[in-house]
Amino acid sequence: MKDTITDVVGIKVGHAQDLKAATGCSVVLCEQGAVTGVDTRGGCPGTRETDSLRPENFVSRAHAVFLTGGSAYGLDCAGGIMRYLEEKDIGFDLGIARVPIVTGAVLMDLALGDPKVRPDAAMGYDACKNASTENTQEGNVGAGTGANIGRMAGTVLGHTKGGLGTASRTVGDLIVGAIVAVNCNGDVVDPDSGRILAGTLKPDGSGFADAMKLLTGAQEPYKSVYPSNTTIGVVATNAILDKAMATRVAIMAQDGYARVICPIHTLGDGDTVFCMATGSVQADVSQVGAIAAWVMARAVIKAVKAAVSLHGLPAYRDLADRGIAK
Repeated sequence: MKDTITDVVGIKVGHAQDLKAATGCSVVLCEQGAVTGVDTRGGCPGTRETDSLRPENFVSRAHAVFLTGGSAYGLDCAGGIMRYLEEKDIGFDLGIARVPIVTGAVLMDLALGDPKVRPDAAMGYDACKNASTENTQEGNVGAGTGANIGRMAGTVLGHTKGGLGTASRTVGDLIVGAIVAVNCNGDVVDPDSGRILAGTLKPDGSGFADAMKLLTGAQEPYKSVYPSNTTIGVVATNAILDKAMATRVAIMAQDGYARVICPIHTLGDGDTVFCMATGSVQADVSQVGAIAAWVMARAVIKAVKAAVSLHGLPAYRDLADRGIAK
């Protein structure tokens, strides 16, 4: 086991990015199709084809879920993903054509790097070409390339570098994995020690400002300059789930965010979780959901610890060297 979402048989992951522009996209492929659900809780989401995943609607299987930077512009990467799958004759069979079911979500990374360069169809296609069952990349890759954490001071300054992380857990024959791009408004907190690992920094850079203190303290109230942050992720499992139960797992997986991000689901966040079920193992949905929350929390922590400084934005390891993060 690789401790990644690709431990789930049938799941491939690929990334493409532009480090100079500080943006990128990630794609989770399931070429045979996976029963897929979604849960969105942030106040400023950017998504594609999520209505089709509602349990009462017809199509039940998605062939790809993408996570991307570029804010709403990043939705363009779906066109390249669809072209890749169409070339492989993968999609929902309409008789006259096969239509790939491609869904996904975006995060806002335009404040880092070049805001005029965003993920597009070509980058989405490249991410698919790079997809494999062996992908273990984390940190400044794919959707995590331009991710940044902590806008509670309402400025472009005082942030910490975010990133992409992945984790998995096996219980008997059941496998649950997660992948996440961490670009949250709140602080990322170690669930064991309660220490802040990444988030809004004090103006002098000497430590963390503490997002909850900014929201609840006597100092100047939090002012959101613009909706700017999002944590977006995918859970995959080999469990047999219908679309309603896949949605339930996505709902439960949001608890993984809440365990390690404080505050979460703010008006300026677009927090979204997808769940893809490949359907080979009988499992209790409550068990799957509980494990999903656990692996999602681990994936968030791994994302932060794997990130490296980019365009002058300090990462966890820089702050750890300075004794700020532990």
